Amino acid sequence: MTALAWLLPAALALGLLGLCGFLWSLRNGQFEDLEGASWRALDDQAPPPSQAAGPPAASPPAVAPTSAIGN
Repeated sequence: MTALAWLLPAALALGLLGLCGFLWSLRNGQFEDLEGASWRALDDQAPPPSQAAGPPAASPPAVAPTSAIGN
Protein backbone atom coordinates (compact mmCIF):
# COMPACT_ATOMS: atom_id res chain seq x y z
CA MET A 1 0.00 0.00 0.00
CA THR A 2 2.85 2.41 0.61
CA ALA A 3 3.95 1.98 -3.00
CA LEU A 4 0.60 3.35 -4.13
CA ALA A 5 1.19 6.43 -2.00
CA TRP A 6 3.95 7.54 -4.36
CA LEU A 7 3.00 5.70 -7.58
CA LEU A 8 -0.42 7.34 -7.87
CA PRO A 9 0.87 10.94 -7.53
CA ALA A 10 3.78 10.13 -9.85
CA ALA A 11 1.39 8.76 -12.51
CA LEU A 12 -0.89 11.78 -12.17
CA ALA A 13 2.07 14.15 -12.42
CA LEU A 14 3.37 12.43 -15.57
CA GLY A 15 -0.09 12.49 -17.11
CA LEU A 16 -0.42 16.19 -16.35
CA LEU A 17 3.03 16.81 -17.83
CA GLY A 18 2.02 14.98 -21.02
CA LEU A 19 -1.22 16.94 -21.25
CA CYS A 20 0.65 20.21 -20.80
CA GLY A 21 3.10 19.21 -23.54
CA PHE A 22 0.26 18.34 -25.90
CA LEU A 23 -1.55 21.61 -25.24
CA TRP A 24 1.70 23.52 -25.74
CA SER A 25 2.22 21.85 -29.11
CA LEU A 26 -1.34 22.70 -30.16
CA ARG A 27 -0.86 26.33 -29.18
CA ASN A 28 2.46 26.62 -31.05
CA GLY A 29 1.16 25.24 -34.35
CA GLN A 30 2.83 21.82 -34.38
CA PHE A 31 -0.25 20.24 -35.98
CA GLU A 32 -0.99 22.93 -38.57
CA ASP A 33 0.44 21.22 -41.69
CA LEU A 34 -0.18 17.49 -41.33
CA GLU A 35 0.04 16.70 -45.05
CA GLY A 36 3.10 18.81 -45.85
CA ALA A 37 5.56 16.56 -44.07
CA SER A 38 4.26 13.46 -45.83
CA TRP A 39 4.58 15.13 -49.23
CA ARG A 40 8.10 16.35 -48.42
CA ALA A 41 9.10 12.80 -47.51
CA LEU A 42 7.93 11.57 -50.93
CA ASP A 43 9.52 14.43 -52.87
CA ASP A 44 12.28 13.23 -55.21
CA GLN A 45 13.98 16.58 -55.60
CA ALA A 46 17.25 17.27 -53.84
CA PRO A 47 17.16 20.03 -51.24
CA PRO A 48 18.59 23.42 -52.23
CA PRO A 49 22.39 23.71 -51.86
CA SER A 50 22.03 25.88 -48.77
CA GLN A 51 20.22 23.02 -46.97
CA ALA A 52 22.14 20.11 -48.52
CA ALA A 53 25.41 20.98 -46.83
CA GLY A 54 25.53 20.39 -43.12
CA PRO A 55 27.43 22.49 -40.63
CA PRO A 56 31.15 22.81 -41.32
CA ALA A 57 33.21 20.00 -39.90
CA ALA A 58 35.22 20.93 -36.84
CA SER A 59 38.94 20.39 -37.00
CA PRO A 60 40.28 17.72 -34.67
CA PRO A 61 41.90 18.94 -31.46
CA ALA A 62 45.61 19.53 -31.56
CA VAL A 63 47.67 16.75 -30.04
CA ALA A 64 51.08 17.38 -28.52
CA PRO A 65 53.96 15.38 -30.01
CA THR A 66 55.05 12.46 -27.87
CA SER A 67 58.57 13.85 -27.51
CA ALA A 68 57.29 17.04 -25.86
CA ILE A 69 55.32 15.22 -23.17
CA GLY A 70 58.21 13.86 -21.13
CA ASN A 71 60.44 16.96 -21.27
